[in-house]
This record gives sequence, structure tokens and C-alpha cells, in this order.
Amino acid sequence: MSIRIGHAFDIHPFSDDPDRVLVLGGVSFPGERALHGHSDADVIAHACIDAILSPAGLGDIGQLFPDTDPAHAGADSMVLLAEAMKQLQAVGGSVVNIDVTVVAERPKLAPRKAEIEQCLTMATGAPVTMKGKRAEGLGALGRGEGIACWAVALIDVP
Repeated sequence: MSIRIGHAFDIHPFSDDPDRVLVLGGVSFPGERALHGHSDADVIAHACIDAILSPAGLGDIGQLFPDTDPAHAGADSMVLLAEAMKQLQAVGGSVVNIDVTVVAERPKLAPRKAEIEQCLTMATGAPVTMKGKRAEGLGALGRGEGIACWAVALIDVP
């Protein structure tokens, strides 16, 4: 087996659609402004997907789930993450661990940190840790225009 590192980034602006629900790491945040995207725009799950696929030579989220495909409109990103895991397992790979950093002015992530980590750990079968950070008023993220996530995954592949 070969240990490889996957590093990924994802970002989504906030949506003005009152019917959308904010989902981060598979956890819903009712009453918070949702993110705009073709799927449910779960920025954490999307970064994890790229961090898993790339080091195994499986492309990226845009190749596996293109935003031009109407079949993925409104898709649950945890279902997409499960499919990325199937792709990794099909080539004999596994996730050792994933660490994510989320930059958001809101919502406050600390109260839901354990829930997000547990949801992602269950989906990947490996420990997932998360840190929530603020942009301290700097740039688009600091103005609260969206949420960004960086993910680093350690992958074991043949």
C-alpha cells in the first residue's frame, strides 16, 4: 500500500433562496442562511470528496458529479461523499483520516463540532476532525458572503 495526501478547497456563496437549508458536514442548521450551489452546497462534504478522490487518481468532484448534470440538482452531498468512498474502495483504497478547516463568520460551529465530526467519520469510516475559524472581517468571507473549507486527507491506496 501507498500513503498519499489529498488537499482540497471548496467555497460557496450564501443563497437568497429562503427554501434552502444550510448543511455543513451532513448536519442541517435550520434558521441559518443556506449556501448557493447545484447540490445542497455542503462545502465541508465537497472538500472531503476532493481530498479523497484526488490522491487516488480518481479525479475530482466536478468530474464525478458535474454541476451541468441535472441528476445532481439538489443532491445530498453526503450521498455524493458515500459514492466517492465507493470509488476509492473500488481501487482498493481507504481513508486513514481527514482534517478540515472551515472559515465562516456564521453560524458558530463549535456547538455542532462533535456532531459534524461524527457524521463525516461515519460516512468515511475514518476519523474526521474539524476546526472552525473566522476571517475576522477580512475579504468576502469576513463580510459573511459565504463559507470556505479546506480538507486534508491521508489515503492508503495500492
